[in-house]
Amino acid sequence: MIAFSQQGSGPALILIHGFCESKEMWKTFVEQLSNNYTVYCPDLPGFGDSPLLENEISLETAAVLLQEWMEENNIHNPIVIGHSLGGYITLALAELLGHGLKAIGLFHSTAFPDDEEKKQTRNKTIGFIKKYGVDKFVESFVPPLFSDQHRSEQADQITELIQAGKKSSQNGLIAFTAAMRDRKDRFELWKNFQGPKLMIAGELDLAVKIDGSRRHQPYASHYHELIGTGHMGMFEEPERTLGIIQDFLKDVEIK
Repeated sequence: MIAFSQQGSGPALILIHGFCESKEMWKTFVEQLSNNYTVYCPDLPGFGDSPLLENEISLETAAVLLQEWMEENNIHNPIVIGHSLGGYITLALAELLGHGLKAIGLFHSTAFPDDEEKKQTRNKTIGFIKKYGVDKFVESFVPPLFSDQHRSEQADQITELIQAGKKSSQNGLIAFTAAMRDRKDRFELWKNFQGPKLMIAGELDLAVKIDGSRRHQPYASHYHELIGTGHMGMFEEPERTLGIIQDFLKDVEIK
C-alpha cells in the first residue's frame, strides 16, 4: 500500500521524497504548486505511512509499485520530480514508462551509480542501523545534509526532519540503503529521455558531489546550481528552488 497526499487540480505532478524522508517534506511546495497542478506526494515503502512488508527492495521494484499506484489513482502522463533517492526512483520510473512521463526532475540526485567508496559507506550505514537502530541513525544522518552555513539557521527544520525520519522502519532503511548501493547506471537514460529534464544541484552537497552533477548539465533542459547549499535546497533555499520548479513547469506546459 502506498500512502500519499493529493492536493489541487490540473496536470499531474508527482513529488517523490528522499531517503529517511516522507511526503510531508513537500508541504510548503504543495501549497503553491497545487494552485495549478494536481500534486501527488507518495510515501515510499518503509517510510512515512507506507509499510515495507519485505526485507529487500530494488529501485526497479519501487518503480513498479509506483506504476501500479499511478494506475489505481488514474494518474496519467505526470511530471515527476524526485529528491535524492526519489530521483533514483524517478529515473527507474522513466525507464519503466518511457514516454509515459511528461517530464522528469532530479533534485539533489544523480543518474550515476555509487562508486566503490560510496558502496562501502552504504555498507557501514547498514551495519550502524542494525547495531544502533533507527533513532540514533536519523539523529546522525540528517544534520550533515545541510551545509554548515545553513545548519544553525535551520535548527528547527532539522529537528522536524529528524522527528519525521524516525517514522522510517528499520527494514525500510536497510532495504533502500542496499537498493541505492546496488542501483544501475542510468546516465544514458538521462541523456536520451526525450521530455524536459530538470536538475537542481547543491554546490556544497556532500551526498551528491557537484562535479558529478555538472556532468548532467549538457543533457538537461533546465540546470541550476545552488551556491553555498548542501543536499536540502528545498529548505536551505526554499524561495529560489520553488521558483526554479515553477519556471520548469511553465516551460513543460508550453512544450
